[in-house]
Amino acid sequence: MTGAKAAVLAILSGFIVGCPIQSAAEKDSVTIVVTDSGLGGLSIMAEAAARLKESGIYRRVRLVFFNALFANDSGYNSLPERADKIRIFGNVLKSIENRYSPDLVLLACNTLSVLLPDTPAARTARSPIRGIVEPGAELLAEAWKKDPAAAVLLFGTETTIAEGAHRARLMALGVPADKIIAQPCPELASYIENATDGENTALLISSYVDEALAQLPIPAPPVLAGLVCTHYGYAAGLWAAAFAERKIDVRGILDPNTRLAEAVLSPGAVKRFDRTDIEARVVSKVEIAERKRAALGDWLDRRSPEVAAALRSYTLQPDLFDWALAPKK
Repeated sequence: MTGAKAAVLAILSGFIVGCPIQSAAEKDSVTIVVTDSGLGGLSIMAEAAARLKESGIYRRVRLVFFNALFANDSGYNSLPERADKIRIFGNVLKSIENRYSPDLVLLACNTLSVLLPDTPAARTARSPIRGIVEPGAELLAEAWKKDPAAAVLLFGTETTIAEGAHRARLMALGVPADKIIAQPCPELASYIENATDGENTALLISSYVDEALAQLPIPAPPVLAGLVCTHYGYAAGLWAAAFAERKIDVRGILDPNTRLAEAVLSPGAVKRFDRTDIEARVVSKVEIAERKRAALGDWLDRRSPEVAAALRSYTLQPDLFDWALAPKK
């Protein structure tokens, strides 16, 4: 990745146009769409719902979770052609714009956030779009500056790690390259969706922790672990256990999800209403298995009953967006 491309990517992984909530600050009601290439972003929507419910900034908030997964037997990370990933995700953003005209779009997915700069929406979006790369990198850089002896371990999907956006942004924020270890975690998001605290999930996390730790110098320095996939926070306890079993000096297991959720509140916003009514909806092109709804619903209930209920009664919409792959030439 060139320096110029990394700089552009860092900018576009933040706000694309304007400052979203400030532009909607005088409205009584707003529509916010959260999208992810799976169900990890529901945790961000739940956090956003809880914060908005307490804020009193709006009278009514309509929250829509738009599942950007295009097939249950495939996903963005399994597509060999980057052009296909970008084209399909571009169609997702187009559908979001046309169907909901949102006041804000949250890209609650690291994989989609790193693809964002190359989609048409990066140039033409009418709605403000906020990616998760920038807030995640800022969170990690802030922690590292307080503890510069630590190594920063990035755990993410294959696409997220291969794109190198987090590494580039961390370096731009002052973290040396030799302090950053990026560890891809194939299939982990799927395991977490099916069983957030399952035995197989724990084994997979342990194996990726081992692979990352094997790249550290000897003796091992303290570490900061960055969970740069929105699914990984569901299994926070398993990450903590994996590091504890290996007697590693962990200075923090950092999840950017909460930092992105803060984007729904504008700085200095005042309480204008006694209460904020939350309407939550989950829409998906593909079926969401009952076991996934059960596994994640209980977790989401603890932060937002509205979002948990929306998942359990999600809307299946096969024509949600176009994803057909371009024919091979």
